Amino acid sequence: MRIAVLSGKGGTGKTLVSVNLARLAGNSHYIDCDIEEPNGHLFFKPALTQKEEIKVKMPVVDHTKCNGCRKCIDKCRFNAMAYIYNKVLIFEEVCHSCGACSLLCPEKAISESDKVIGEIQHGTSDMVKVSSGFLNIGESSGIPVIRQLLKQKTGTNDVIIDCPPGSACSVMESIQDADFCLLVAEPSIFGAHNLNMVYELVKLFNKKHAVVLNKTMEGENPSEEFCQTHLIPILSRIPYSQEIAKQNSDAEIIIDTNPQYRELFAQLLENIKKELAI
Repeated sequence: MRIAVLSGKGGTGKTLVSVNLARLAGNSHYIDCDIEEPNGHLFFKPALTQKEEIKVKMPVVDHTKCNGCRKCIDKCRFNAMAYIYNKVLIFEEVCHSCGACSLLCPEKAISESDKVIGEIQHGTSDMVKVSSGFLNIGESSGIPVIRQLLKQKTGTNDVIIDCPPGSACSVMESIQDADFCLLVAEPSIFGAHNLNMVYELVKLFNKKHAVVLNKTMEGENPSEEFCQTHLIPILSRIPYSQEIAKQNSDAEIIIDTNPQYRELFAQLLENIKKELAI
């Protein structure tokens, strides 16, 4: 069972839900795809077993061979090349490492070199395998890091994917092979707006989905109203709690110390299995 945990913005409680589900599931694999700000490892404190550099291919131009034919520039779908002052320039920020320029160059003036864009770390914490991706500062795309993270053979029963916030390409990559998408939302108008973003995304990918309402309290809840309007199942309601906030800020997994929340997350996991008819 591969569960992707999403939210339309940061700070909704996506990692809170992810790490507690992974801990509760026991023989599980937690994958942190929030590669710009990964923090799941702070909760698990895993014993590291492996590090892996993630590299992409970047074109390199030998200007002594280039005759200025511009075939590479004409064929680049991403406008990552230009011919200026009698030289081919490469814009690495928009290059997609497709390799077309090096294949098409009639003078063999373009080769490829490896560029390190990030790192993957693997470790274990009790019965949980923990994999985290780290994108280097300044890199424009972390898709290769996420792809490599999700290629890992788990050897476990359940996989919990902690997705990046929002609904951009990195989130799309994170949910492609998920069996179920769990959307985490806050009880506010802004929360409902961001819930709609990820709801539209999982519908586009035709994924089974449901919602966890976090930080719930008495009174109006626009996110709950959104779920009722769109007939989205609400699998759990996590109450607003200063105790949760403190434990979360201290990077503590709350089900390890609080029986009340262990029961809440156990019921959430059971509800997910019912949605998948497992």
